[in-house]
Amino acid sequence: MKTEAQTVKDVTEIDVPTQVLRWHGNEVVFHRCGDGQPVLLIHGIAGSFDTWNGVLPEVGRGCMAVAPDLLGHGRSTKPRGDYSLGAFATGLRDLMEALDIPSATIVGHSLGGGIAMQFAYQYPERCQRLVLVDSGGLGPEVTSLLRAATLPGSDLVINLATSDRAQSIARGAMRQMRKVGLPALRVPPGIAHHFLSLRDRDARRAFVATARSVMDLRGQRIDARDRLYLAAELPTMVIWGRRDRIIPVAHGIAAHEMMPGSRLEIFHESGHFPQEQEPRRFAEVLLDFINSTEPAQLSLDVLRNHALKDGPPATWEPAAEKG
Repeated sequence: MKTEAQTVKDVTEIDVPTQVLRWHGNEVVFHRCGDGQPVLLIHGIAGSFDTWNGVLPEVGRGCMAVAPDLLGHGRSTKPRGDYSLGAFATGLRDLMEALDIPSATIVGHSLGGGIAMQFAYQYPERCQRLVLVDSGGLGPEVTSLLRAATLPGSDLVINLATSDRAQSIARGAMRQMRKVGLPALRVPPGIAHHFLSLRDRDARRAFVATARSVMDLRGQRIDARDRLYLAAELPTMVIWGRRDRIIPVAHGIAAHEMMPGSRLEIFHESGHFPQEQEPRRFAEVLLDFINSTEPAQLSLDVLRNHALKDGPPATWEPAAEKG
């Protein structure tokens, strides 16, 4: 189902094919490789599909792997618009529709985990399995680096911090600290690379809008734990880096305990990016999960049935008229 406003074309060949979808006046850039069961891989805030480069070729040997740059991120268009979880989930639904993918295993990292859970809630019929990787939306705790992005004026601060001059000063300060024997400042692995992508004005604007949609200065505002009942009928796996200093591993362990039948994989040598730090193991774990579980066949009835399972349908009475 293609129209003039909805076209897909090849762009470049890197490690796996890269394509562009023109949709609703925007361009969504994505990797796609392999055949078989569809797997949709969703990156985190300030990230891109590059976070999956280490696992895509292996996953593509047994599945059809699709990894998009979310709107506002990477190489995709960065419009002034809605960067809520619901909007991201709708955009992924549109991408699947354009690529003629009825349903898929949904894999989400960090913010992408929150999007994945929102997607499963909005479109359960399109979700075969759910994989949460160091996911947001499972508790309030999150690094202060991200919470600071919700403050007024954060766009200006990020602009200054990512400038060439600021980077040069930082490198010089690190050298001086090492010379006098002081410990160097430690930035969580993977964060520096994503942070520097915010040199682009539109990327910064999208980043701040996305951060404010899910966090405030106190931490994560969006909490999906009241919807984890979906895992009772949806094969679910939780993957977490033991050394994660962005979102604590305790969130993953608690979520696993709240989802009977779910699978938990702790990557003891990884931080917030296990797919980048241990890509071979990540791909093996993901493929084993897919191959050892049957895809769910859900519908919106799963939401209605859960709402009614503890009692009869709600009754409604007309509001009393004001006299």
